[in-house]
Formats: sequence, structure tokens, C-alpha cells
Amino acid sequence: MSHPQNPQSEESPLRRAVCPGSFDPVTNGHLDIIARASRLYDEVYVAVMINKSKQGLFSIEERIALIEEVTAEYGNVRVEAFHGLLVDFCKQRDIPAIVKGLRAVSDFDYELQMAQMNNGLSGVETLFVPTNPTYSFLSSSLVKEVAQWGGDVAHLLPPVVLEALKKKLAQQ
Repeated sequence: MSHPQNPQSEESPLRRAVCPGSFDPVTNGHLDIIARASRLYDEVYVAVMINKSKQGLFSIEERIALIEEVTAEYGNVRVEAFHGLLVDFCKQRDIPAIVKGLRAVSDFDYELQMAQMNNGLSGVETLFVPTNPTYSFLSSSLVKEVAQWGGDVAHLLPPVVLEALKKKLAQQ
């Protein structure tokens, strides 16, 4: 009688996924999705998108450092910058799955198109995770805008990110 192979045995390949985004800055909503992915996968890559046509508030290096700090407790999260097609990032690292959070139906239309394109280009699957209702309205852009006008965003960001945001806005 044969026994099924232990899914965590040394012969099993690591289950990898990527959580892509600009993360300018990383919010509690982002962290919710990353944390949930880290419980489902052996390795989770956070791919910080480099968009040379957009000037972010935080540099790519600052974003990576903040994400590394706030995800350190998970132990299986790697943070890297990427430029170009996400499917190429996935191919280079043998990542078969993209994990995306969905806040609303409006997100679904765009994300479904992207998922279908990515799958057609490379066979990479996209898994949609419904956002925690607490963060369903949350975006980095909205956080920055509210903070620029003096609004309280402390409940929307990890403390280290909140401090970095305050410092960055004070420099402007």
C-alpha cells in the first residue's frame, strides 16, 4: 500500500506566490493580504513595482525597507523590486501564483483582465483574496492625500510606516 507523499517533505517543491504592487506606502490593507498569503504559501514574494513614469512619495529602496520591517515576523516573505512584466518576475523565480486583494467590484473588472492576460502569457494563476472589510476603502493614494491635509491615518498604517510618512510629508 502506498502512502501519499507528505506535502512538506523535502522532495516537494516550495509553494511560492507573489503579491505585487507599488506599496507607496505599504498599508494595513496590503499587510492583511501579505499575511494571509504567507499562511497559505511556503514563500511569498512582495514585488515592488518600479514605474519610471510615476514619481512616488517613497523611493523604491525606502518602500522595500519598510515592507521588510513590517513583514519580518512572517519569516517567509521576501521583498524585491521589479520592472517590466510581472509574469517575467514569476518565471525568473519559479512562482506559479499571483495573490491580489480585491476591495470592490470595480477592482474585479481590471484585475480579471490582468489575471487572464498573465495566464495567457505564461500560465501563472491569479488568486483573488477578498479584502478585510475594515480596509475595503483603503488605498495608498488616499492615505497620502488624507495625511497631507492633516487627517489621522494612524489606524491605516503600521506605526513604523506612519512615522516614515510623517517625516516624508514634513520634508515637502
